Amino acid sequence: MNKEYLNILAADDDEGNIIFFKNIFKGLKIGVKSQCFSNGEDLMKYLNSCSAIVPEIVFIKYDIPGKKFQECLEEIKEDPKFSNITIAAYADQISETEIEEVFVNGANIFMKKPETYEGLKKALTEIITINWQYHTSGLNKDNFIMKV
Repeated sequence: MNKEYLNILAADDDEGNIIFFKNIFKGLKIGVKSQCFSNGEDLMKYLNSCSAIVPEIVFIKYDIPGKKFQECLEEIKEDPKFSNITIAAYADQISETEIEEVFVNGANIFMKKPETYEGLKKALTEIITINWQYHTSGLNKDNFIMKV
């Protein structure tokens, strides 16, 4: 696959996190086009719209307000047009049981949100780089990719 950039969506109700994500995306060596949403409802409204560009990666805060993470995950997994989306859940605090639930319900990545900007930059860069490799090589990623 010859791709010049990845389409990435992020859903987080914390404006500071969204600013961090956008700055990190801009600084990557890989081309990224991103859109951010402040709740799960707006994310799903966009994905289900006729004008939506199906992204390669969706980052969703585990405790996102509005439509909850698990509801968004379920809707994405039910729709065949989203079958190639990598879903990355992240949270500040989450139990191992909840991480297991994220995996069992079909997310590909779980990231414990790092406490520093540099830590977040490193984790996002790693996740996006691996996804870039998957999308440019045509590898099958129908399994849990990583826990960061």
